[in-house]
Amino acid sequence: MSNYKLGLDYALRQDQNDELKSYRNLFHIPKDTKGQTCIYMTGNSLGLQPKQTKSYINQELEDWANLGVKGHTEATNPWLTYHETLTESMAKIVGAKPLEVVIMNTLTANLHFMMVSFYRPTKTRHKILIESDAFPSDKYAIESQLRHHCQDYKSGVIQWKPRENEELLRYDDLEKILEVHGDDIALIMVGAVNYYTGQFLDLKRITKLGHKHGCTVGFDCAHGAGNVALELHDSGADFAVWCTYKYLNSGPGSLAGCFVHERHAYRNDLNRFTGWWSHNKQTRFNMRQEFEQLPGAEGWQLSNPPILSMAAIKASLDIFNEVGMEKLTKKSKKLTGYFQFLLQQLGEDTIRIITPNNHKERGCQLSIQVKDADKSLYGKLTHVGVISDWREPDVIRCAPVPLYNTFEDVYRLVDKLKSILLNA
Repeated sequence: MSNYKLGLDYALRQDQNDELKSYRNLFHIPKDTKGQTCIYMTGNSLGLQPKQTKSYINQELEDWANLGVKGHTEATNPWLTYHETLTESMAKIVGAKPLEVVIMNTLTANLHFMMVSFYRPTKTRHKILIESDAFPSDKYAIESQLRHHCQDYKSGVIQWKPRENEELLRYDDLEKILEVHGDDIALIMVGAVNYYTGQFLDLKRITKLGHKHGCTVGFDCAHGAGNVALELHDSGADFAVWCTYKYLNSGPGSLAGCFVHERHAYRNDLNRFTGWWSHNKQTRFNMRQEFEQLPGAEGWQLSNPPILSMAAIKASLDIFNEVGMEKLTKKSKKLTGYFQFLLQQLGEDTIRIITPNNHKERGCQLSIQVKDADKSLYGKLTHVGVISDWREPDVIRCAPVPLYNTFEDVYRLVDKLKSILLNA
């Protein structure tokens, strides 16, 4: 913290010396009604569009127009194997082996497919442990899985809660839950980075605890993929799911990612839904062959993927592949630390940051509570060109994304916030 300095000049010098500064120019930055560039701080909700996305999608449109069905094998990027061209880049981002990763479906659909395989309740072990403030979609999916297995939601879910008057989860509390209820828990399924607080959990520690008590362990990495070093393979988790439209900039509602640890790669005993895209590639188009399971995460696919959506993902992943997560997370820590430093200058009696102070326990998102503020503050920020994110009851989420946000963005955001508060 002591290395940061006040003043716009400091922010401009940091941007000038930033080795990733040129990548901002690869993205479309929204403008306000007056044509002024906005301060975009919601990459944690929807990432910005890479400028090359249009050309990547247009390539597929051209191949479709010119080749028709032959595009499956003769397109510039043949459609039959298109998803395979994304696997290695995505695996690097989430810290996995290519065998363990596939891009398919959407986030909650993938969560359901994973629970078909990895939530196998018995009479004695049937409960699911989640964090108390899990993203709503995860809660709804878990509730419906419990109903599907004729389990009661209220008694079937165990919640890992923050302590009274706290927002962050403690591992000591998780250990106590498992000591008491471990034999009852079939599945631990928590968010790698909590959407509300921005807390980045220790995936390896949680997995080790869960496995010690005989639980299967999975993670929702929607707010982690492209944001933090997930290291999914080393975590030992059984599975993980994530979307690609937040930090991975693939467009609204785009396809999602799925991880299945390699120890499950050749397990044909796992219950799962199947389709022709999870069948042996060599005999896939011999329509009368008996089903033969593909190994690895690809074996959870059902149908051929939507190529236009994959083209948008490829446009972003090619940028990630060029930069690498190591450089991104290095800048992210510095940029978010600067954001925290400036916010703290406004005074603890005015601003409260509920995201962990330790940079190892968060990504780029800071969740901010402003004393006596309501949603009108968010509206005022929007009015002055700051695109942030409001979450009930009283949190503004801001995420300075290292690929396209700058130190100047952070400086001007806090300066505008300070001005609004002084004139309140």
